[in-house]
Amino acid sequence: MDSLTAFAAIGLTAVAWDGSLTPAGGRAFRHALDYREPYCNMREQSMIDLIDCLLTRRREIGNNALMLEAAQALSSSQSLTAYAMASELMRSDGPYEPEERRHLDHLALILSIAKPESDRIDSVFDVLHNQLKLWSELQTQPA
Repeated sequence: MDSLTAFAAIGLTAVAWDGSLTPAGGRAFRHALDYREPYCNMREQSMIDLIDCLLTRRREIGNNALMLEAAQALSSSQSLTAYAMASELMRSDGPYEPEERRHLDHLALILSIAKPESDRIDSVFDVLHNQLKLWSELQTQPA
């Protein structure tokens, strides 16, 4: 597996961590790649082929084996970025559920990312995706 495929594989395993790939998860995964070099420069058919290949491989060997295979193809800096992408994908729909947290801890272990480093990355997404209570001048004000 090359690093381009491996990086995408980590994203796929994040959105399909529980064995299913929802339409929302698929869109989030595709969005995470569409705005990232070099994926954003790929032809549409090449991107479809890459994702189809990863989906097939995941069905053949499972999520965990796909993570292990992908981890072997990534450098340490690529692993950090892949972990960050996975963390954001899993955090963007709400606070980490206990099972999601276990998946991310396992992913960090597979990618050889120390706990303080993975915690630091995760804390950024807690801030980024924090629920806000906003007020607008356009809202109806009491008389």
